[in-house]
Amino acid sequence: MLDNCQNAKERWGGVHQLIDRWLKERQELLVHYCDLSDTARGTASEDLGKKLERLCEILVDYTSAGHFEIYEQLIQEAREFDDGGIELAGRVYPRISETTEVVLDFNERVDGKRPAEAEMDDLMTELSRLGEALETRFELEDFLIEHLHNAHAGKVPSSA
Repeated sequence: MLDNCQNAKERWGGVHQLIDRWLKERQELLVHYCDLSDTARGTASEDLGKKLERLCEILVDYTSAGHFEIYEQLIQEAREFDDGGIELAGRVYPRISETTEVVLDFNERVDGKRPAEAEMDDLMTELSRLGEALETRFELEDFLIEHLHNAHAGKVPSSA
């Protein structure tokens, strides 16, 4: 029994650390997004291109980590606890996937480009669309974390 408690602590404590690291990446993404949104119109084309490139790197890394690490862990937890989480994830995941399409479209349109002044209105529209998608995505991700991970916190031995 002690071994089972230790295994659970290692398994779910690791998930908690993975989520914490991912949420720090989210914060970095938001910092870069806000910086770019606030300064895009006044930034020289070359510097703007570098900021766009960095934003796209972080954006794709964050999105990939969600799909290929975090969501898989949350689904695994839902399977282990078998308390309706799989069905919940099945309803939420398609909505997250819609935001992924917006992220990938944004990345494809702007990554590696140096927008000219004449393209700024389009860029600002794209940034706004991306911001709305990210807001939706973050709300859905937080919902999944709350209902597929934090809901089980009392059932898992503390990692302290």
